[in-house]
Amino acid sequence: MSTASDADCDYNGDVAIVLAALAAFVNAITSVLQRIGVESAPASSTLRPSLISHALRQGIWLAGFALMLVQFGLQATALRAGQLSTVQPVLTTELLFLLLVLAVWFRYRLGLREWLGALAIVVGLGGFFLAARPHGGQALPSPAGWTVATAVVVVMVGACILGALRGPRWWRAAAFGAATALTAAFGAALTKAITSYLKDGWGAVFSHYPIYMLGVTGLGTVFLLQNALHAGPITASRTTLVTVNPLTSIVLGITLFHDVLRTGLGWISLEILSLAILILGVVVLTRSPLVAGTGDTDGEQLGGARMRAMEAAPPIEALP
Repeated sequence: MSTASDADCDYNGDVAIVLAALAAFVNAITSVLQRIGVESAPASSTLRPSLISHALRQGIWLAGFALMLVQFGLQATALRAGQLSTVQPVLTTELLFLLLVLAVWFRYRLGLREWLGALAIVVGLGGFFLAARPHGGQALPSPAGWTVATAVVVVMVGACILGALRGPRWWRAAAFGAATALTAAFGAALTKAITSYLKDGWGAVFSHYPIYMLGVTGLGTVFLLQNALHAGPITASRTTLVTVNPLTSIVLGITLFHDVLRTGLGWISLEILSLAILILGVVVLTRSPLVAGTGDTDGEQLGGARMRAMEAAPPIEALP
């Protein structure tokens, strides 16, 4: 027999999912605007302040940055209501919204690849929630937990950045995307903690570590994201960003906030299978000509790609 507490948990979970989906939609638009804003920057601006100064001179990039703040507000509210292992996986639907935005922008007819990729994401995400049934996740991390998590994330981000300094453009974009995903997932964990401290007032927020670390992590995420968008095709950066973020968040949710997922060989197998289907859907969608671009193997500039995208596939017939 369900209790009032169970009903409250279910309601909060539903609210968190809706808000996370809205955040994913806003982030899809942000990605397109910011990609256009930085794609014309010189190649030599990678990992340099000049990349940000170039972006700040682009009105379309500033519009994307404003939407990024809206996305953060939606995500923070979702994290306050739900678990880290619930909210972050929902953000993978950003790719579905990105596909929709680009399809409307380029008047591109979606094909079998796009529909199968979208179906795999929906099935994988739904399967994970049904199998895992995330709950709990309201514990506050200990100082030791924050120390260990911070050290691990710093090392992994450093390794990704080093890997992004050499290789073809798609590799560098993927490596920067992975680094961005790690910092974004850690930032989500910090945000989750801050929303919990808010229950005791702003004094409690400023007396704890997360609020200060979030400033550093937030700036780092913005900087790395611009490098990911500038380094190469959006295909590569979005693939690693959209897959590494939720996987990292699930680990952080379990280890830091005590998110509880169903255990047992059967449930764990279903959870892994669902995540694998989800990741497969992400890979399929990011290889779509609409997302990947229709130019050479180094990727397409979104700002001038409309005609080339329309030539790559039959356009939607004009309405009478």
